[in-house]
Amino acid sequence: MEHHESLDHVARIQAEWRRERPDVDITPQGVIGRLHRLADRLGDELRLVYDRHGLSEGEFDVLCALRRAGEPYERAPGDLAAHTMVTTGAMTKRIDRLERAGLVTRRRSDDDQRGRIVALTGSGRELIDRAFTDHMRNERRLLDLLAPAESASLETLLTTWIARMDRPQPPAPPSEQ
Repeated sequence: MEHHESLDHVARIQAEWRRERPDVDITPQGVIGRLHRLADRLGDELRLVYDRHGLSEGEFDVLCALRRAGEPYERAPGDLAAHTMVTTGAMTKRIDRLERAGLVTRRRSDDDQRGRIVALTGSGRELIDRAFTDHMRNERRLLDLLAPAESASLETLLTTWIARMDRPQPPAPPSEQ
């Protein structure tokens, strides 16, 4: 078997770039490229559970944000958008679909007549409790592909990396021509 075939997808791409552009440091691709591939694969695996419960990823997120709010399981649409990191326009579409499915209700806010409140219905709460339980079981299955120590190390590394990325960075120096 040729050595090239024993490499993973990212390593094959790196080998091609090393051949074509030996002047460029392609080592970051070893981490970033694999994270991209992993994120795509994880997304596919997670969507299997959402699909099983008749939900899109976005709808699952909205129902989770309502469920996490605690009794009476409601939030304003703006809070939902903040808790799920989507635009209010996208949020409106998700809420419309969930309302048509009988999983949430919308009403005017008691303290602000212009405001709206979105709340889980009883069937919405039952559905998200089932879906979330399945979701956590699925995430456990995926994480169990790593040893506990590997999982703990990865969590620490990812937490550190995200914290550093979230800090304001000084502007990059202009590249030399």
